[in-house]
Amino acid sequence: MKKIERIEPKVPQIKRKKLVAAYARVSAESDRLNHSLSAQVSYYSQLIQKNPEWEYAGVYADSFISGTSIDKRDEFQRLLADCEVGKVEIILTKSISRFARNTVDLLSTVRHLKVLGVEVRFEKEHISSLTSSGEVMLSILASFAQEESVNNSENVKWAKRKRFEQGLPHARFNLYGYKWEGDQLLVVPEEAAVVKRIFQEVLVGKSVAEIGKELSDDGITTREGYRWSAPSLRYILQNVIYTGNLLLQKYYVENPLTHKVRKNNGECNRYWVENTHEALVDKETFDLVQRELGRRRGRSSTHKSCFTMKIKCPFCGHNYVYHTYRSTKNEYWVHQPKKRKCPVRWIINQAEIKRICAEVLGGAEFDEETFLKQVDFINVPQRERLEFHIKDGQVLTKSCRNPGRKEKRG
Repeated sequence: MKKIERIEPKVPQIKRKKLVAAYARVSAESDRLNHSLSAQVSYYSQLIQKNPEWEYAGVYADSFISGTSIDKRDEFQRLLADCEVGKVEIILTKSISRFARNTVDLLSTVRHLKVLGVEVRFEKEHISSLTSSGEVMLSILASFAQEESVNNSENVKWAKRKRFEQGLPHARFNLYGYKWEGDQLLVVPEEAAVVKRIFQEVLVGKSVAEIGKELSDDGITTREGYRWSAPSLRYILQNVIYTGNLLLQKYYVENPLTHKVRKNNGECNRYWVENTHEALVDKETFDLVQRELGRRRGRSSTHKSCFTMKIKCPFCGHNYVYHTYRSTKNEYWVHQPKKRKCPVRWIINQAEIKRICAEVLGGAEFDEETFLKQVDFINVPQRERLEFHIKDGQVLTKSCRNPGRKEKRG
């Protein structure tokens, strides 16, 4: 008897390819490192596309940025975002130091990727983040990478200090009125005339705003072609370089991991170097201008009333600032938040505040002494609304009429 066996057709099982991406980074701008970054991108592109089990998900490359923080690395952030949505399953990178030089950042990122099921492979160290020994090795080697970064930072600081001790700036800064030729700071005649004019205008009594307006009216702009702003004019007026001298190490980096720059108020040595280049204003004129600017600052900040430091924005914590119009003498309090996201920007007429205070405190008229004795502070949670925080713990909410622009200006 014939034996018949049925052979089922075999459907080939197509194995799903892994989505593989690579991350590359160089920290400094130079031809050599730029070539290194290009080489990394090219190498990983070919490596991934040659592997039949992998699907190319891209190469993410950050150029000229430190690895001590992940916040400012746009491509790294983009890579993490793509991992979140499942576009990447394996990340290849040259070494731990290319991925991150901050131990905390490295471990927290790798752990988060592990939860997402994303593997990170460090080629130089032969480590996979999904293996049992991977995290232990990463912890040890990441601390070495971080320490190496700190040592590099200390070396750079040492080199800068040596230049400062020799009376040399550590970089060729861009400064209106001067240009660099080699290591020499040379005067730009047409810009130097503008600098001298700015200093003289202050001494004849003009405000910074008036000087900026007159320069714009005369068609004089900054080197970049912008209108002169108050901060840019003050930068010139307060810059001692225009006296022909240099003050070195005015700022310093507080922490090599955060890269936070601080003004040097005596925390580090400063170096005063005289007669390093041609002066545009003499020291006597410069000192006169500093005294005049100081006098104006003092004049603007001398106003104090019972409302000073009492009216606050609950969102950013800033105090409302006193202003008055010269023409009408109308007084008001204004919020000038530095953060654009602050939801409340408002102007409150002082007469209106006094009227409401008298109502809250139960008096026929506003009494400053009673106000200071009973009211802790006033919050402004939204326009036309005031929250009175009384010292006994009560919080009273009152509506406050917006005086309007015409009434505000009288």
